[in-house]
Amino acid sequence: MTGVWLLGMVRRRPGRLIGTAVGIALAVALLASLGSFLAHAKATMTSRAVRGVTVDWQVQVHSGANVPGVAQAVRSTAGVRAMDTVGFARTSGLAATTAGSTQTTGAGVVLGLPADYRTAFPGELRTLVGTDSGVLLAQQTAANLHAAPGDTISIGRAGRAPVSVRVAGVVDLPQADSLFQTVGAPAGSQPSAPPDNVVLLPSPLWSQVFAPLAAARPDLVSTQIHVGLDHRLPSDPASAYTRVVASAHNLEARAAGAAQVGDNLAAALGAARQDAAYAQVLFVFLGLPGALLAGLLTATLAASGATRRRAEQALLRARGATAAQLMRLAGIEAGVTGVLGAAVGLGAAAVVGQVAFGSAAFGTTASSAAVWSGASAVIGLLIAAAAVLAPARRALRQETVSAGRSAVGALHYPAWARYGLDAGALIVAGLVFTATSRNGYQIVLAPEGVPTISVSYWAFLGPALLWLGGGLLAWRLADGALGRGRPVLARALRPFTQRLSGVVAGGMSRQRRPLVRAIVLLGLAVCFAVSTATFNATYRKQAEADAQLTNGADVTVTEPPGSSAGPDAARTLSAISGVKAVEPIQHRFAYVGTDLQDLYGVRPNTIRHVTALQDAYFRGGTAAALMARLGAQPDSILVSAETVKDFQLHPGDTLNLRLVDNRTHQQRAVPFHYAGIVAEFPTAPKDSFFVANADYVARMSGSNAVGAFLVDTGGRNTGAVARRIQSTLGSAAQVTDISTVRTTVGSSLTAVDLAGLTRVELAFALVLAAAAGGLVLALGLAERRRSFAILAALGARRRHLRSFIASETLVLTVGGLAVGIAIGWVLSDMLVKVLTGVFDPPPSAVTVPWTYLTGVALIAVATLAAVTAVAVRAVSKPAINVLREL
Repeated sequence: MTGVWLLGMVRRRPGRLIGTAVGIALAVALLASLGSFLAHAKATMTSRAVRGVTVDWQVQVHSGANVPGVAQAVRSTAGVRAMDTVGFARTSGLAATTAGSTQTTGAGVVLGLPADYRTAFPGELRTLVGTDSGVLLAQQTAANLHAAPGDTISIGRAGRAPVSVRVAGVVDLPQADSLFQTVGAPAGSQPSAPPDNVVLLPSPLWSQVFAPLAAARPDLVSTQIHVGLDHRLPSDPASAYTRVVASAHNLEARAAGAAQVGDNLAAALGAARQDAAYAQVLFVFLGLPGALLAGLLTATLAASGATRRRAEQALLRARGATAAQLMRLAGIEAGVTGVLGAAVGLGAAAVVGQVAFGSAAFGTTASSAAVWSGASAVIGLLIAAAAVLAPARRALRQETVSAGRSAVGALHYPAWARYGLDAGALIVAGLVFTATSRNGYQIVLAPEGVPTISVSYWAFLGPALLWLGGGLLAWRLADGALGRGRPVLARALRPFTQRLSGVVAGGMSRQRRPLVRAIVLLGLAVCFAVSTATFNATYRKQAEADAQLTNGADVTVTEPPGSSAGPDAARTLSAISGVKAVEPIQHRFAYVGTDLQDLYGVRPNTIRHVTALQDAYFRGGTAAALMARLGAQPDSILVSAETVKDFQLHPGDTLNLRLVDNRTHQQRAVPFHYAGIVAEFPTAPKDSFFVANADYVARMSGSNAVGAFLVDTGGRNTGAVARRIQSTLGSAAQVTDISTVRTTVGSSLTAVDLAGLTRVELAFALVLAAAAGGLVLALGLAERRRSFAILAALGARRRHLRSFIASETLVLTVGGLAVGIAIGWVLSDMLVKVLTGVFDPPPSAVTVPWTYLTGVALIAVATLAAVTAVAVRAVSKPAINVLREL
């Protein structure tokens, strides 16, 4: 009996088996593909985090400890590939006499570097002017002293006579934040800013200069051992973080209190593990709805043959089949479709992973890959059981043989609809969304120094309940429109069905439940496409904004320290092939009170032509309004929120900044008027800075020198244009392009690489939208071929049958697209707000990918139209032939 049943299913009902298997395959393939995404994303995050660290450990030797002993403990640590001893000393001030005037600075730091330091840690120093060895000045220090290679500077020593040295070069310190960190600072404490004045001396000279100071004032002199590790770490950032932290703790234990590790590598991996947590969050928010949708599609496809399955089951029961035998037959159908769907799904996921992520693996290790692929297959089998076994069991328990043989059963209003579950779900979704989208809420929390991370999974409840409540509400509305709204439906269909409008509407009303399920399913598929595509489009736009914030524009030319190039130098850049526009931007330093901050002078009327200024970057007005205010009131200035708080500023207040006057080389007070708050600005640091009118700054400081030129290439060939600019200007200027910055910027937005996930999810969304409409409609119409054959036998012509089928297609298309667009629009806005932590900077509004969404709608409509055409042709065959086949 089992073999005959299975053979009969394959021969007589292949569409139902294949359709159910396709739904399962979609769910399995999506889940397994997301496993590939997680594996690839975590490995990418770890690689980026490790690549961005130059000095992995800064081992701070405690005062009075044995430095050689600590060095031996470091050398014996597994994985150490390079190490150098670096001296740190505090100077009371620096002085230099150049061009007939003397400049002095406040306190600073003097480093003693071994001769091989550049080789061991190549990313720590970058020469700007002069030689790579000897006495070197940091870029800002050289600007403060107006010093250049060949000049002599004086280094102050507390309680001792100053020492004069000759400058050999000027360098940039790209890793200054970590280089001058306070090793051992309490977790969560505010990091100190790097010193404004830094001098680098060869280790022998440093020892000669500061050995007397170390004896008299040991609190002003310290030693660090800088360490480079081999970076052979697990691909999962959390596992890599745990290993690095454990190794650092082991070194501290072996040093027996003589040293403490400043773990730069662990800090980078700690940020990466937070990004990995966001990757998991994105999987839940963007991936699980697709898998659930595929499960609903499978259930709907299986339910499309419910009437025929009930009739077949009733016939077998009438002929003596027991409940156990019937459940065994249903189990065979579920098993065949489940195994087939799981196998096809895993195969498809392997292909998708290879194409989208460059790897067919489902995890970072063999065990995790086996667990992930096995879990995906098990979920596929569970979907098959829920779609086939559960309805069969319910029919056996609740229906009689005569009820099972009826073609049209009674329509019962479900319990959830009577109790208003849809309204309750939407209300709770709104409350959860309000709580999780408020300012300061963090969905992922990774405290520094803590090996575990915390993810607020309850925040998923808002979008999940919106998705559930929206789908149930769509079911209620569609059922009401096709039931009680039958007269309205008849009038709406009259232009297409003429005198048959009442009959067509009546037929759809009496058998509306399959059509209602199809509308809801198509709506949820479109909703998945809308929400996923909108989130990804917003992500891509903010990723571009983040890269532009870091680099400034498509290409940025940073002038060397001491350069006097003015805005007119832009003409040289404008003549280079591929350059569309060039915008000069000043970069100065200004004191507000005792705080030294960056000052950017811009041309308010043209700055927006070459770089993106979003409203989210400002407070107190839009980007356009605040730029216009800088242009209309040249002495206006934009400041950070921290400065506003520290100095209790109100709009219009006078803010006196101390700038260096190029004519006297002395500081002078320059009055500005507070006009608004700036939180982000191209090329500016993440902390406090000022934005002012460039003409006003130039007039008050006596110099129009430009710090950088922002170059617009129209977004094309940025790398090639950057190389041409570098070739034209030589090595003195630093030229960076946005393409390079995109791959190196370290924010959570770019570290969670969604490029592959975007391709996968958008492709699945297209397939699900087409399948939700096309397959469900096709199988539903196929199950009613007998009804259409009887209509044809009673005299219905081809155009009459076409009216029945096309009307159903029209209602399904209009209803499904309307439901999907409505729910998708609200869900997109909710996802972007709840997942604000993924974005840096946060978006001011969602970005709608109209081209993709139009394509989804067209594909869905085309699929439904094709199914309609095939169905019309099928039911147009002679009625006697159709009835014999059935």
